[in-house]
Amino acid sequence: MTLQPSASPIAAGLPETPTALSSDRPAALPAARSPTALALRRGLRHGGFVIGAGILGTILLCALAAPLIAPHDPYAQDVSRRLIPPIWQAKGTWDHVLGTDKLGRDYLSRLIYGSQISLLIGIAAAAISGVIGTTLGICAGYFGGRVDAVVSYVVTTRLAMPVVLVALAMASLVGGSLKVVVLVLGFLLWDRFAVVTRAATRQIRDQDFIAAARATGFSPARILFQEVLPNILNALIVVATLEMAHAILLEAALSFLGLGVQPPLPSWGLMIAEGKPYMFFQPWVITIPGVALLVLVLAINLLGDGIRDVTAPEGRR
Repeated sequence: MTLQPSASPIAAGLPETPTALSSDRPAALPAARSPTALALRRGLRHGGFVIGAGILGTILLCALAAPLIAPHDPYAQDVSRRLIPPIWQAKGTWDHVLGTDKLGRDYLSRLIYGSQISLLIGIAAAAISGVIGTTLGICAGYFGGRVDAVVSYVVTTRLAMPVVLVALAMASLVGGSLKVVVLVLGFLLWDRFAVVTRAATRQIRDQDFIAAARATGFSPARILFQEVLPNILNALIVVATLEMAHAILLEAALSFLGLGVQPPLPSWGLMIAEGKPYMFFQPWVITIPGVALLVLVLAINLLGDGIRDVTAPEGRR
């Protein structure tokens, strides 16, 4: 008995099954990812960015939750318990994990509260200098001509002034305090913002979208704040991290010399200065705040370097 071939679905008047798709149909395109998702993906793959963000986030969390996690009052003095060593040394005690200073104040509590001082000075000084430098740089880069010449002269004059010497002179004349340190550093660290902003603005001021904004009738102020500033924001964030770390180091130097944050505020630079007479007998009194300062500045620099790599146009894919 011979088998008859089955009739095709088309010949039988039946609809085609889904398996009979045309081979020339184009394949579905993959879903496009948003720029934020791509930047987040690149950031999670960047080791320095992850490490810097993790350390800085931890220090920031400790600073915000200082009243909750500090085991003792950072200002409470007990001379009978002065210079107790940390827990890893022979006479250490769990009541004071990192020991006490020359006045019997708990070192861990002062270290936690000192992170507030360092972060406050770094953020505030970077914000003040960022506003000044960005305003000058964006105006010089966009308008050019005489405006550029005046701003370039001001920047050159500022670069001719040593930051540390000027800060020391101002602090000695006015008097050291937290507010004086923030204002002095904020008005001295704007030159890098101005240089970077000027160069970035000159690169995009002749782009098509700027010409379109001018043709539409946008005012110069609207073009600067709505078109130019968002396109140079990544460079400004990187510069802000660098200047934040610079301000923290300068504050520590001023406090170490007695012209910065004044006692009894728990500044890390001041803690190093107070432990200087005991550095040969109890070296931990300067090692602990010194290491904390090193870790904070390193975390900020790693974060800034990671932001630069993540947001760089040549690194996008």
